[in-house]
Amino acid sequence: MSQKPIHRREQLYIDGEWLDADGTLDVTDLADGGVFAEVAAADAEQADNALAAAERAEAAMRETTIPQRAEWMEDIADGLLERKEELAEVIVREAGKPISSASGEVESAAERFRRAAEEAHDLQGEFRQGTTSGHEGWEAILKPEPIGTILAITPYNYPLATTALEVAPALAAGNCVILKPASKTPVSAAILADVIADVGLPKGAFNFTPGRGSEIGDLLVGDNRINMITMTGSSAAGKHVARKSGMVNLHMELGGNAPAVIFPDADLSEVAGACTKGSFKYAGQRCSAVSRVLAHESVHDEVVDRIDAAMDEWVVGDLFDEDTQMGPLISESQAEWVEELVEDAVEKGADLVRGGDRDGQFFEPTLLANVPHDARIIHEEQFGPVAAVTTFETEEEALEISNGGDLALDAAVFTDDYDRARRMADKLDAGAVRINGAPSHGLGDIPFGGNKGSGIGRQGLHLTIEEMVQQKSIIL
Repeated sequence: MSQKPIHRREQLYIDGEWLDADGTLDVTDLADGGVFAEVAAADAEQADNALAAAERAEAAMRETTIPQRAEWMEDIADGLLERKEELAEVIVREAGKPISSASGEVESAAERFRRAAEEAHDLQGEFRQGTTSGHEGWEAILKPEPIGTILAITPYNYPLATTALEVAPALAAGNCVILKPASKTPVSAAILADVIADVGLPKGAFNFTPGRGSEIGDLLVGDNRINMITMTGSSAAGKHVARKSGMVNLHMELGGNAPAVIFPDADLSEVAGACTKGSFKYAGQRCSAVSRVLAHESVHDEVVDRIDAAMDEWVVGDLFDEDTQMGPLISESQAEWVEELVEDAVEKGADLVRGGDRDGQFFEPTLLANVPHDARIIHEEQFGPVAAVTTFETEEEALEISNGGDLALDAAVFTDDYDRARRMADKLDAGAVRINGAPSHGLGDIPFGGNKGSGIGRQGLHLTIEEMVQQKSIIL
């Protein structure tokens, strides 16, 4: 695979046509520096055209059959895999993701379209009979119908896989889609749009409108032609969208601050591997990252030593090297944020075991020990490569620390005691609790999503498709 900088220009895709725009999004090459792509940035008029096109296409999409939509999903999956090498290189450059992870992301995205094809076949509806007084003999067909036009707002950290998780179920359920990707990583989404454009959807059923949130974001989320918004992003962005969107269905997977709670009877060798990967994979820029390690006071020091030793094996370097596990953060401002949280923890008494230095948008893998409970990093989402280890004495204290704050997406518990594992899982305020392993969302077979400020609804292909249809009762 070539490691030379590439330069490419991507267009908008609206109403079945590829279009230029007056403005562009300059996409930074995180592997080599500089700008490697210019992507057309939709303006307000073009965003409105996309809304009108999707509205016109709703009737045609509603008339498509499940087998036809399933065939499209399979064709999209095939198209992504045919361009796997190109897509993987783009993800390395625009997202700063190591090549091994980027290649896996392409495969994951393709598989999500295949799974959506399978799930679409379950949209068969139901037959019901009236059983209450006065309704005996009634018969009803419960018919799932597309919800209409869905706005998909996708994040920078998984620019292809998460986009697939939002777009695939929407199309499989017979909806029209307007895709607005993250402004920092729109190139892989542009390639996906190119693949979708070739499979034969009705004109206007899929529209690709990258652009600045300040110019088209509020216009799209506040328009009454949007019937549902599916979004993955920060909690702050999600709350803004919720305020602007009005009475539409919202499906949001937002921020996280996952605790890993470690009890004395846990297998600490497992803990070290899980927490290292959980904290440093993709430089911690994952909503499910292990952001805080809660170690029982009797094993705190050993946990720190084992994570420290595991970090010796963590490879940071050339993003195109198959052995590299971590690269830079998405931006210098994000690295400065992580630096601010680390400095706050150290000022409040945390021990800096290793790391802590920043060079532009690169932040060293960092291990903090004896982090005070009032440190900001214990309560705020860091989205960076820091394992912050703190202590607890009792289950109750561990729950109090874990459940504090506004984020409740993922959690992990490490223990060899089944009853304790169940108690903790029942009481942890999180959308998903992993026992003896780091949080992981996988392909979406198992539903995931957050409580409180971490989201609305649950992602996962089966549940998402069900949320992207509306039931019509036809009573006979």
